Amino acid sequence: MTGNSTAWKMVEIGNLIFREIELPGFSGQQKENNKAMRRIKLTVAYDGTAYKGWQLQPNGVTIEEMLNKALSDLLKEPVCVIGASRTDSGVHARGNVAVFDTESRIPGDKFCYAVNRGLPEDIRVVESEEVPTDWHPRKQNCVKTYEYQILNCKIEIPTRRLYAHFCYYPLNVEKMNEAAKYLIGEHDFISFCAANHQAEETVRTIYGAEVKKNDEDIVTIRLCGSGFLYNMVRILTGTLLEIGSGMRKPEEMKVILEAKNRDMAGRTAPPEGLFLLHVAYEGERKTV
Repeated sequence: MTGNSTAWKMVEIGNLIFREIELPGFSGQQKENNKAMRRIKLTVAYDGTAYKGWQLQPNGVTIEEMLNKALSDLLKEPVCVIGASRTDSGVHARGNVAVFDTESRIPGDKFCYAVNRGLPEDIRVVESEEVPTDWHPRKQNCVKTYEYQILNCKIEIPTRRLYAHFCYYPLNVEKMNEAAKYLIGEHDFISFCAANHQAEETVRTIYGAEVKKNDEDIVTIRLCGSGFLYNMVRILTGTLLEIGSGMRKPEEMKVILEAKNRDMAGRTAPPEGLFLLHVAYEGERKTV
């Protein structure tokens, strides 16, 4: 290569073939540095209605699959994202976090604009940035915040059906809040974990637990914690619903925690009312 001419060579990775540019005037070391892998962090929002959750599944389309495809198509290289929270089928998110590695030179904060062009309208990357190559979304100190929304009125509102669980009987929010206070702190939450879980450790810390009702008949349960077990938020919600309806007393929450027995807790609430609001990492300025 001489002068200012630009040379291309074809590179094959797996079943993908793309052109790699040889930049003029670069030494061998500079070329090697130019190809260094980078790690990009994505903040992802999605409507989970049409998907079988976050994680790749053999029996349906998932959020992870759609992100992998959009990024691979954009970058012309195989991409596999790693998510902070593997939400269940039908669960929504406003701020899940994922990372992927790439050789692309696209500025970190521009990936969100580029990849959104290849995503369906119910998935959006709302923010992107470059992070250290050893940064892992599930191995950092963080606070995850979930909300569960309940439509509490006599007749269901059709436009709410995909984003709130309908409950026609009156809920006592004061008693639900009284019960929620027992959750705050470090506890073994195995009573609120699905029986088929694979967690080696079931102790988690809850930093905040609150129940509110607005003037549109929406009861919102908000939980902030260091992490959550499989179906934990939905089982806690099912238990709080039983307390709010008068089927249980608020102090039973403490008894259920201490029992360490899934059969003592309430049912698992449906997925459509659940939202992962955000994942706040240590050092970030996030409102919890």
